[in-house]
Amino acid sequence: MQGSANLNVMIKAARMAGRSLVKDFREVENLQVSRKGAGDFVSKADIAAEKIVYDILTEARPTYGWVGEESKAKDGQDPTRRWIVDPLDGTTNFLHGLPHWCISIALEHKGEIVSGVIFDAAKDEMYWAEKGSGAWMNESRIRVSGRTRLNEALVGGGVPGSGRGVLPRVLKDLAKVMPEVAGMRATGSAALDLAYVASGRFDGYWEHRLNSWDLAAGLVLVREAGGFVDTVRAGGNPVEAGSIICGNEAIFEKLAKLVRAD
Repeated sequence: MQGSANLNVMIKAARMAGRSLVKDFREVENLQVSRKGAGDFVSKADIAAEKIVYDILTEARPTYGWVGEESKAKDGQDPTRRWIVDPLDGTTNFLHGLPHWCISIALEHKGEIVSGVIFDAAKDEMYWAEKGSGAWMNESRIRVSGRTRLNEALVGGGVPGSGRGVLPRVLKDLAKVMPEVAGMRATGSAALDLAYVASGRFDGYWEHRLNSWDLAAGLVLVREAGGFVDTVRAGGNPVEAGSIICGNEAIFEKLAKLVRAD
């Protein structure tokens, strides 16, 4: 595997955190039947995974800034670079013993995501990309799908759980999109949804109200795989806006037209 020194550190951190999470994941099924449940255990697993990633990245690059889901953001001595990390994307899946979750690590340089790693530890699938170097899954180059017809497209999207006020908007989106596509999937992991677009498993994807760590690594993956990415309201920065539409060129244009229609 060829990559920059930064990318190699990111992959090392993802693998180490993944090893820890896989070990904890094996305990979840047993915890489901306890009175207390698995929630506290999974929270500890999440925090432990972030510490592993933080320790490895900051030891290698002590001057970089940091944004992580489970910890306070930190400015680095180098104001142009920061890590953006989700140590466990798909926590609800993990909590329920569903093997669809990942570690997501991105490197931002001067406001642009230049490297990304998404590790599906349960399936041993390591997605990675660097600006200008293409997108990969393990040792294989990946590309967005070649489908052009919306009625043949499989698309991903987010369906919010309790307490998230975006549900009415999502239901409107679904009413517009679902009659036009071959199928729609809500997998519970935004990062893996983006990796699936990059690898051609999904033809398109959209979601509202994401955090920077949910989508940062996936952005560079999709772009380096030949995909198109934008915010739901056209022309924004997905990391800042927290919304995204992506896909191959043809599906992106058709999906965006549907989602953006009043």
